[in-house]
Amino acid sequence: MSRFRSLGSAALAGAIAAPLLAVPVLAGTATSPALAADPLQWHRCTSGSLRFGGIECATVRAPMDPADPDGPTVRLAVSRIQHTSSAEHYRGVILLNPGGPGGEGLSEPFLSQSLPAKVRNRYDWIGFDPRGVGESRPRLTCDRYFFGFDRPDYVPRPRSDLDDWLRRSRRYARDCRQNGAILRHMRTTDSVADMEAIRVALGAERINYLGFSYGTYLGQVYATLHPDRVDRMILDSNVDPEHVFYRANLEQDVAMQDNMDRWFRWIGDRNHKFHLGRSGAEVARTFDRTSRRLDAHPALGKIGSAEWIDSFISVAYSRDVWFSQAALFSDFVRRHQARPLLRTYRAVGGYGDDNMFAVYSAVQCTDAPWPEAWSRWSRDNWRVYREAPNTTWMNAWYNAPCRHWPAAAGPRFDVDGAAAPPILLVSGTYDGATPYAGSLTVRRLFPRSRLVEIVKETTHASSLDNACSLRYVSRFLDSGALPDRVAGNRADVRCRMHKQRAFGQSGYRPHVPMIP
Repeated sequence: MSRFRSLGSAALAGAIAAPLLAVPVLAGTATSPALAADPLQWHRCTSGSLRFGGIECATVRAPMDPADPDGPTVRLAVSRIQHTSSAEHYRGVILLNPGGPGGEGLSEPFLSQSLPAKVRNRYDWIGFDPRGVGESRPRLTCDRYFFGFDRPDYVPRPRSDLDDWLRRSRRYARDCRQNGAILRHMRTTDSVADMEAIRVALGAERINYLGFSYGTYLGQVYATLHPDRVDRMILDSNVDPEHVFYRANLEQDVAMQDNMDRWFRWIGDRNHKFHLGRSGAEVARTFDRTSRRLDAHPALGKIGSAEWIDSFISVAYSRDVWFSQAALFSDFVRRHQARPLLRTYRAVGGYGDDNMFAVYSAVQCTDAPWPEAWSRWSRDNWRVYREAPNTTWMNAWYNAPCRHWPAAAGPRFDVDGAAAPPILLVSGTYDGATPYAGSLTVRRLFPRSRLVEIVKETTHASSLDNACSLRYVSRFLDSGALPDRVAGNRADVRCRMHKQRAFGQSGYRPHVPMIP
């Protein structure tokens, strides 16, 4: 799921079943002479934080329809931090994707600062806004204010709330028609073709790749279609490619709820600090009671029950926000401080700019078929709701526009890593956005891969924040070294979680989860 721009929330975004058939991608699209002949014009980036830190920007053209290389094009915004090593030690380009789908990637080269200098200096770090995203053109938008204030309760009771959400979902999909022809070319395979166009424009024989959350699915599909173009690939917090995306979102609901419950218990253990309940169950009741009260009497006339859960879903993504979010929760319940809550919702709720959500929907709604009958959605979500009462219907409505999406869905892509080179997988045991089982699936589908598990970790996309997993990432990028592959359906290496990070003291920079 991918709901919140800065916190990568499940969003919760969302998450399907379809025949295992590969979506056709025409060979040669990215290597057409028109694309390869146009050298990149690098210049100093001018927007936001990109103005600092030595990042350069450029634009790459790619066919809107990979099957029609001479037709209309999209413009992909690309960024880089260049290598500083000698030619002898230069390792090539490394493309980066933060997830989503819909996550902006131009700032991703800053991630290089997480790695030892001897490693980061050997690569050109390449960020890019995928098609439809951010600075790329055309930029998708459907309804800037879809994530407004005082919306109906996510749980569709009474019937009027159900009808309201159904209307909202149908209207959003209808409004998305304004984006035109590009909606028919927003599948993950289209973005893979864009990566090939970027590779050609960079003059690279092969690429290295680091992808997070949905970015792991982008990497899986790229490595399936272009295994000979992959040098070193790292996939952190893996989407299960066999569950794209309807089933993946239902599974995500449960994993996200588990992390919320862990947060409730963590608060209960610190009742002397937060005074919200002496156990996880008591804290959960306080949370739900507050939500019901806000449904009837929105804070400041804006924060109702839907905005309440949106404001706190980040705790299911990262332990680093547990303390700050618990303090926000406590201050509202005990001191009636509503304005900090409003500021939090404005920061994470997507109000005023739906680009991420529009792209998220355009990709997930067409990557694989979704059930059409509301009876199926209702049955499945009420079943999961019994296990995941805080996350299920939030996620369901985030994905509901897919029932009416104006572009047809293709068959689910059949990921197959049999021909892929060795790759490194990283996953936290309790990752809520992309449950750990997905990384085991990817390990099975890529028989030369290795999996590093961060034991008991709940934080999403944390490979660069854990000292142990960071060592394996650094070694792989530096020398290509990987741990031995063990027998069985399990991780090849198990890293210890950093306990102190539960207090929000680490440098964690959340990534947009796909959800997946």
